[in-house]
Amino acid sequence: MTLSSATVELVPSGRLRLSELPRLARRHPLVVIGGGLLLLLICLALAAPLYAGDPMHMNPFKRLQPPSAEMWFGSDNLGRDVFARTMFGARISLFVGLTCAALAALIGVLIGIVAGYSRGFDNIIMRVMDGLMSIPTFLLAIALISLTGPGLGILIVAITIPETPSVARLVRSVVLGVRERPYVEAALCGGARLPKVLWRHILPSTIPGLLVQCAICCAGAILTEAGLSFLGVGVPPDIPSWGNMISSSRLYLSIAPLTIFAPGICLVVTILAVNLFGDGLRDLFDPRAKRRR
Repeated sequence: MTLSSATVELVPSGRLRLSELPRLARRHPLVVIGGGLLLLLICLALAAPLYAGDPMHMNPFKRLQPPSAEMWFGSDNLGRDVFARTMFGARISLFVGLTCAALAALIGVLIGIVAGYSRGFDNIIMRVMDGLMSIPTFLLAIALISLTGPGLGILIVAITIPETPSVARLVRSVVLGVRERPYVEAALCGGARLPKVLWRHILPSTIPGLLVQCAICCAGAILTEAGLSFLGVGVPPDIPSWGNMISSSRLYLSIAPLTIFAPGICLVVTILAVNLFGDGLRDLFDPRAKRRR
């Protein structure tokens, strides 16, 4: 069953009407739960300047204060508002995760289609991908940052490079199975140009698996960014991020536990939301996956 046929099965008219949303929500609750959490986190992150205070403002006289009406999550060891820093940190984590997933998907799809459809370049490209997959993300990030200095751009590059081969291998495996299908051969024999065949007949078959893989890449990128920032080789210390917050507050866990629990819980909820949303999209576009489970 291809993507188009699965979509027709779910939405017979070919268009998603508002009256069909409750039915789709009942059949695919993971999309609603994961998508709702993810949308809420994105909205909170984008609107942080409107309701959260200044995450960089320091007040030495209010160090390690408990939660109050002024500072909902209390203050850290420098007197900064933990709630404001947590909300602004969500912007960094979501931006890194979504950007890395989008770049890995774009590059991986191009490489996977070329490798899967071109027998001559397949072996060469896949050996290069195997080599990239063997590079630990943390080691590559530390090496690049030591050469260029810490920065958000170099962090995204360091995370995207090891994530791309997994997307490329996934797309290649789908292309290898689809390129021999009768409708693909019929389109080529009918005079259709190869780019059109790739776009209309082969690429849609990769979407269900690609969505799940992008969700895995996004969650992995968010977790990797937090880990690198915790080690001090991620985003610069002056930029609020969940990893930086956990790292700078780990010595004050017994005195002000919210300084660690607030960014830690947000990190867990974000990764859970991304994974649930990816799983739900897989079930939505490929009903066979749900029946197999």
